[in-house]
Amino acid sequence: MQEIQEIKDFLDRNLITVQKPGRYVGGEFNQIIKNWDSVDVHTALAFPDIYDIGFPNLGIALLYKIINDRRDSLAERVYAPWLDMDKLLSDNNVPLFSLESKTPLRYFDLIGFSIPYETLYTNVLNMLNLSHIPIWSQDRNNADPIVIAGGHASFNPEPMHAFIDAFVIGDGEEIIEEILDVINNCKTKQIERQEVINLLSSLEGIYVPSHYTVKYHQNKTINNISNHFSTDKKAITKRIVKVLPTPSANLLVPNIKVVHDRISIEIMRGCSRGCRFCQAGMIMRPVRETRLQDITTSMRSAVELTGIGEVSLLSLSTSDYSQIKELISNVALLSEEYNLNFSLPSLRIESFNSDVINEIKGKRKGNFTIAPEAGTDKLRSIINKPIPEQAIFDTVQEICNKGWNNIKLYFMIGFPQETMLDIEGIVNLCKEINYIGKKTNKGRFKLNVSINTLIPKAHTPFQWVNFDDYDQIIKKYDFLRTEFRKTGIKTSFPDYKASFLESLLSRGDRQLSQVIYDAWKNSAKFDAWHECFNFEVWEDALKSNSIDPYFYTGRPRNDDEVFPWDHINTGVNKEFLLLEYKRSKKSKTILDCRESCLNCGIQTNYQLICSKVRSGRV
Repeated sequence: MQEIQEIKDFLDRNLITVQKPGRYVGGEFNQIIKNWDSVDVHTALAFPDIYDIGFPNLGIALLYKIINDRRDSLAERVYAPWLDMDKLLSDNNVPLFSLESKTPLRYFDLIGFSIPYETLYTNVLNMLNLSHIPIWSQDRNNADPIVIAGGHASFNPEPMHAFIDAFVIGDGEEIIEEILDVINNCKTKQIERQEVINLLSSLEGIYVPSHYTVKYHQNKTINNISNHFSTDKKAITKRIVKVLPTPSANLLVPNIKVVHDRISIEIMRGCSRGCRFCQAGMIMRPVRETRLQDITTSMRSAVELTGIGEVSLLSLSTSDYSQIKELISNVALLSEEYNLNFSLPSLRIESFNSDVINEIKGKRKGNFTIAPEAGTDKLRSIINKPIPEQAIFDTVQEICNKGWNNIKLYFMIGFPQETMLDIEGIVNLCKEINYIGKKTNKGRFKLNVSINTLIPKAHTPFQWVNFDDYDQIIKKYDFLRTEFRKTGIKTSFPDYKASFLESLLSRGDRQLSQVIYDAWKNSAKFDAWHECFNFEVWEDALKSNSIDPYFYTGRPRNDDEVFPWDHINTGVNKEFLLLEYKRSKKSKTILDCRESCLNCGIQTNYQLICSKVRSGRV
């Protein structure tokens, strides 16, 4: 194809003019390149952030292998170009291309975006525009690829409904095979693009927004969401894989330093703890574990095949893995054998066991991360993370006794019923932990504290809660900054306006699509980057569309309100979430659901898996 050669020639002449040319050249160790003409279905896996951020994404890596393992299909990758490359492409009318073959994205049959968080939305639009693909789904024709999206941000797909042809709700490992089968069959029969999308909608876990109509009350809340394409009135049911795939050992090795330059092995998917603020813990239920033998074998092979010197175990709650002691022992042996750097992910104090720490015999110790989330016992009960303060101190003491001298703590502010006493509790908790660490390690101790703001997410018990207002949040920020300045403890805080935007987009409905488009047209992109974020552009877009953002962010919801995401079924019933919200008001906690079924709804939809988890067979 002449255009591909022209792109290659263009890169040869111009890559030297941009930052980190390695972002755009491809050719990584273990890269897969197939002959374009030898396969039937061509997929571009797109991540709407730069190579440095998107390269380690596990979802992209899984799909890359699954698709390329098929004889009839190929998968190539594309990441958002940074500002300098973006300008270079635009100024020279060069279309966005895949890394592997440098093929323009518009020639692929399928473009699959992985969208982990909402502040990437404008980057999705920008990548479509750079690819010379119509941004609005209704403007695409038979010559255009089918554009799908998945990831955590897809569990409220409505703000992006106008730009995405179909959303994948849930796990992608199995449904991607079904999607490819449909597209391949339709290409053979020369079926038109819209009919292909219609056929995709029949797959469990696929949401086609153009098939749905939303009607509103006069007060702008939603009256109902209906499927006008099908007589089937059921909600879109989340897809799950019942058995996690064996972790791939033949991992891609990046061209440049990336944010998580390490071997990532998923050991468990889902969480049974039920933290009321945690969207991932709700939407990724039920818990499924990777077999211990598969983890160990894949880890060893990955080290040998890539030469990467750091290992990360991925899960929402690693210390809840049923064979965690044996796993840590195996990792420690590998660490000694290959001189690996091994950092434990965030530790759940509820499942902390000193025996686990004793298994870590390697000499190279990284950070130890703990997430108390709140500063007082009462507030931790409200969010269903009931960790007694003394248990936190005891855990820190145990960690320091084993040789760690670098601990990171995660907290949130803006929880319902939160008072300044809870904020003071954060400071007091950190001071005591800092004292324990310095005393145990004779002054050689570093404590890093990350403060975040609660964003009440869809499909959680706190979806009825409002995002805390500016004056309250800034008051708490200022207090914490002042108090921590006296201690020498390193702290980090989010940008309130960035959190506000994320709250708006994550809780919004279809009326925000035009806002997103207008913000992008007025230069909004890389909104997750401090140096690129311009809140005024979003304010202007909201004003031009006569939309009050506080309708979405600052308003508590009525118990019976229809949410924009109510037609998306995660398997956890809305009734259960509401009951949990009411329990939070009374500071009532619930047990780990592996100890006792709480009738959240998952058991009804996925009974076999839940029963295996509770009996310890998974």
